[in-house]
Amino acid sequence: MSDATDTHCPYCSLQCGMRLKATGPDQPRSLEVLERSDFPVNRGALCGKGQSAPAVLDSAVRLTEPLVRDQASGELVPASWEEALERIAAGIRSAQQSHGLDAVGVFGGGGLTNEKAYSLGKFARIVLRTSQIDYNGRFCMSSAAAAGNRAFGVDRGLPFPMADIARTGCVILVGSNPAETMPPALRYFTELRERGGKLIVIDPRRTRTAELADLHLAPRPGTDLALALGMLHLVVAEARTDEEFIAARTTGWEETRAAAMAHWPEHVERVTGVPVPQLREATRLFCDAEPGAMVLTARGPEQQAKGVDTVSAWINLCLATGRAGRPLSGYGCLTGQGNGQGGREHGQKADQLPGYRMLNDPAARAHVASVWGVDPDSLPGPGRSAYELLDALGGDIRALLLMGSNPVVSAPRATHVEARIKSLDFLAVADVVLSETAALADVVLPVTQWAEETGTMTNLEGRVLLRRRAVDPPDGVRSDLAVLRGLAERLAPELAAGFPPAAEEIFAELRRASAGGKADYSGISYERIEAEDGVFWPCPEGGSPTPRMFLDRFATPDGRAVFTPVSHRPAAEETNPDYPVLLTTGRVLAQYQSGAQTRRTAELNEASPGPYVQLHPELAARVGAAEGDPVAVLSRRGRAVAPARITAGIRPDTVFMPFHWAGEGRANAVTNPALDPISRMPEFKVCAVRVELAT
Repeated sequence: MSDATDTHCPYCSLQCGMRLKATGPDQPRSLEVLERSDFPVNRGALCGKGQSAPAVLDSAVRLTEPLVRDQASGELVPASWEEALERIAAGIRSAQQSHGLDAVGVFGGGGLTNEKAYSLGKFARIVLRTSQIDYNGRFCMSSAAAAGNRAFGVDRGLPFPMADIARTGCVILVGSNPAETMPPALRYFTELRERGGKLIVIDPRRTRTAELADLHLAPRPGTDLALALGMLHLVVAEARTDEEFIAARTTGWEETRAAAMAHWPEHVERVTGVPVPQLREATRLFCDAEPGAMVLTARGPEQQAKGVDTVSAWINLCLATGRAGRPLSGYGCLTGQGNGQGGREHGQKADQLPGYRMLNDPAARAHVASVWGVDPDSLPGPGRSAYELLDALGGDIRALLLMGSNPVVSAPRATHVEARIKSLDFLAVADVVLSETAALADVVLPVTQWAEETGTMTNLEGRVLLRRRAVDPPDGVRSDLAVLRGLAERLAPELAAGFPPAAEEIFAELRRASAGGKADYSGISYERIEAEDGVFWPCPEGGSPTPRMFLDRFATPDGRAVFTPVSHRPAAEETNPDYPVLLTTGRVLAQYQSGAQTRRTAELNEASPGPYVQLHPELAARVGAAEGDPVAVLSRRGRAVAPARITAGIRPDTVFMPFHWAGEGRANAVTNPALDPISRMPEFKVCAVRVELAT
């Protein structure tokens, strides 16, 4: 293919536009990344991950043939596709015949296209008839999703386009570091300040993003909820509420106000470590901003065992000040994974059906079952959340089909999760590389990548995008859609026709299945996506896209937003003399998620070659660590070792580790799987640890 192809980056939820061009007929798989300045989200800008994305297409670093576990040697050896698919079908049959339908689990990924996510959920529920399906997007924005649903009646990462960020008057950025996690988005915050707007960053570290802020608040990890309540207390005490908006467009304010008044500023300072004058200044900047103001959260406040209540507290602040349901104002979540939004909307989340319908809703079951041509009563009920599913492996879940995820590195309490995976009777993994999880499998299937397939993604704005195939995959590689078709032919041949290998055909069915749901895609087509630079959902058949939600009414039955009264509570695990320091985790600029792909890219490894422990000079002095010394971080669950990076840009009571690496620097060997009671999000962002020199 000599002509350039318009497509999108395979990494984060910005889904930046790019153009790919083959560099010569002798190297049909060698692609050059070109600027695509007409795409409105990134306007041509790309980070190093996007620029280097074609490197993983190289056959030298990716899987190009199926692998099966040799019974004699115990090693993974090459096999034909026929043998590999037969082995998977046999493993699934054996588990279900011996232990029941729910003995087979399915674990998906937030990087799968909408068509793959839809097909995977459908496959689990009508071919396998198992309830045990979830995906790694549970670890992404599930707390924000739950809080958004109960406040607004619907969950969409941003209910407005990214461009609105630059035009508002003030943004509070809570637990997000876009300078490293999604660099092309940083221009919106820079433009905000150039226009005279204010940026407030809340983060226990002085990150690259915090360096750009007008005000940086550095709370103790796990106290974002108290901070939001303290600001709401000041809003009430200083008569800054928007009583007209509250009366006309919300419910539940009286109880919420009473809960906030228990969090007076001096108490909040003791809990969070944020001085009262900074708390007052943040409140003033937010309330005085014109023409509007926004709160944007990310994994910092969301990946906590009280993440839903924490996000609800920030939403309450927006509602109480009339900073929601109006132009250039609102609450939004900066989704992390490339298709974290669409990935859960269409069926691979444990409790959801396509269109963001709930699995326990009889009407939803009837609608989707009619599209699938099955009896609604045959659909299983909701299953376990992601961590709970992984924790059950080897127990009542005996076999697992895994697509597009690497939980050996990315899951909390990862050493335990690795042991559970090893205890399975059978594991099948479909991936583009031999990840740490794939290396444990009985069968590994090599599947196509972003540039080798066509399909849709939904970015953090709710903009449905089209990724076009730019290059042919290597011989021996098939798409995930072909995998599901091949397994359906072996396990339920009467249903196999419902799993076509063509993405556009699947999208046409997805449109029907989503029609009338919260995430209604029925008015979206591949042609419309191309013509409009993406289409914002909801977009019903014959209707218009919705770039800005809630301007007339919220998506609740009565059209009003719902306040939820919340109160601060401690993290699931507090410090004590044995574990006196808090660990928080996150990403770095040159790596992505579990690193399965970016760690195979030379220029990214050169920029970020390995894990590290960031600690304050006071803490370093106490443990006797100098810059670069190997430091051990120990929790009740495990131990991670990495070189020390000493900086005054982190709280003295806190250490930070990036989570992209396996081996002894695996940060998630230490993290706490305590779950939010609503979202079932693990508490990645705070746990009690001990820090010492490694021996």
